[in-house]
Amino acid sequence: MTRAPLTGPPRCADLADADGDAREGTAPPADRWLLIEHAGPWERNALAVFDADVLAALTRWAGRTRGRIVLIRRPGRRTPRGDAPRRWFRVDARPGHEEIRTGEYRGDAELAAVGDLAGHRSDRPLTLVCAHGKHDTCCAIRGRPLAAALAAADPEGTWECSHIGGCRFAPAVVLLPHGFTFGGVGPAEAVSLVRGYARGTLAPDTLRGRSSVPPVVQAAQHHARAATGATGVDDLNPVAYASEDDGVWRVTLTRPECTVLLRERHVTVDRPLTCAARPPGHIRVFDPVEVLTAEGRALR
Repeated sequence: MTRAPLTGPPRCADLADADGDAREGTAPPADRWLLIEHAGPWERNALAVFDADVLAALTRWAGRTRGRIVLIRRPGRRTPRGDAPRRWFRVDARPGHEEIRTGEYRGDAELAAVGDLAGHRSDRPLTLVCAHGKHDTCCAIRGRPLAAALAAADPEGTWECSHIGGCRFAPAVVLLPHGFTFGGVGPAEAVSLVRGYARGTLAPDTLRGRSSVPPVVQAAQHHARAATGATGVDDLNPVAYASEDDGVWRVTLTRPECTVLLRERHVTVDRPLTCAARPPGHIRVFDPVEVLTAEGRALR
């Protein structure tokens, strides 16, 4: 992805690009997602738009489901009429349980029960693009043009969203229901990526990981995809993972069957990891040691 020359002080995503930060293993943790349409404006803490009772109910839902709540809006800052119904989506991103359910609400008080409402099932995949500028400037600068490009290709399935994590990898894209998270995606590349996902395939180059599996498994899947060429959305499901000596993890995957050995290390960098942070920053990295077939043959 080609970047325009910098015209001001470097931002967190520019610095991460320059240092070549590893994306794999950085998808935000979430077994389930709750998307709530809200045109904004969004403050730094986006969920602060809700009163205490609604926020408490949403927080309880997130706690019991390992869920993540984000606000969504249509690209282009279109503001719905004050009395118009707004959408919610409840997404199960766990392997083998993928599902999107959706419904409408008119008043914020209705959201207190949204985690228990049946809604109706939707078979249309969703694309989220983080454009939460008050949380991180990079997300607005990089996210909004990307969301506009995706919306031109898929107006119904594309939404801008509030903060999802990993601002230095802006623009961040989440494909639901699987929860695949990508970073540093260009507009033309993103349109192709979304179309491939609808057909059941992934472009792994900018893939940060799947939200419903642990970071070490996300990283293992990345390196297994590179070694085996697997591109299916349901490929390389985790069977087991465990830490061994010297920071090494052993991750067993299936479809195709393979074992990935990774060494975990923690790196201190003399730069901010978000535009609002101050250095130093601290990064967790999973370096590939070996990828083995089911028969123990080394692939890389």
